[in-house]
Amino acid sequence: MPRRAYRGVALAALIFFVVQVGALALVPTFFEQGYQTVEDPTDPTNSLLYIGAIIGMTAFMLAAFKYDLDQLIRVIIVFTSGLLSWYVFAAILPSGLLAIGLSAAVAIALLVYPEWYVIDTAGALMGAGAAGLFGISFGLLPALVLLSVLAVYDAISVYKTKHMLDLAEGVMDLRIPVVLVIPTTWSYSLLDDDFARDANDVGENADEDGVDDGADADADPADRDAFFIGLGDAVMPTVMVASAAFFSTAPSLGIAALPALNLPALLAMVGTFVGFAALMWAVMKGRAHAGLPLLNGGAIGGYVLGSVAAGVPLVSALGLAPYL
Repeated sequence: MPRRAYRGVALAALIFFVVQVGALALVPTFFEQGYQTVEDPTDPTNSLLYIGAIIGMTAFMLAAFKYDLDQLIRVIIVFTSGLLSWYVFAAILPSGLLAIGLSAAVAIALLVYPEWYVIDTAGALMGAGAAGLFGISFGLLPALVLLSVLAVYDAISVYKTKHMLDLAEGVMDLRIPVVLVIPTTWSYSLLDDDFARDANDVGENADEDGVDDGADADADPADRDAFFIGLGDAVMPTVMVASAAFFSTAPSLGIAALPALNLPALLAMVGTFVGFAALMWAVMKGRAHAGLPLLNGGAIGGYVLGSVAAGVPLVSALGLAPYL
């Protein structure tokens, strides 16, 4: 694999790391500020409702692209980015006005200058904020259900129905932080990239983890100027990390900057990056791959190992204790 490809993979890993550490740092503050979004975070039906919302939003976006309502999608995503950025800034900044100003700046930057580093910065803020909010709202069992079902859904949507490929194609021209942009060369510009391409090229070279940059269908993926990773691929495994940090009975590791971090959460992070490494290896082979089976699987596996190592009974680690 060329050095430029390694550089791109390293940048993607850094963004994933920022999302995970950011979510861990935000978890205690989000809870103190009353941002828990459900009445009973241990209820597994919360996950089913959220999964239904994801499927519904996917259907809505596909319909919007079909009927030329692309700009409506762009407005919704930019507004959501500003809102999630506000959650993050309000949690870490002493001034509410400053938090509002910075979140507005994020939204405006996405509208007027959506270069790759603007997209990635907004995506990292969104990812950390969303994962932190979901982490305190989804208990251990709901988080495990959420990640497991979404991993299966992701595989079906990429390998069987392939509608996730259509969704990825639709969002590229909008230049919104639904995907993270990973350049392999610093001269790459998202603003100059032309995503118009033959549908067959997209089918062969695009997925929610690694959409090609308009290169020829036979080009080596490692030689592309950029590849793309779905923001959900960073958020979903981080939900397990944040949930483990907040709900697990394992003791804190005593890290001052991350007081919520415990061994199950730490190994969920490690597992995510094991899955990430496998995913990047697969993407560089040039085939369409679903990200969540590897990423969520790694996060769940790491979490379970961390719970066992921390002495948490398996029944408690799986969130089944209230039902037994």
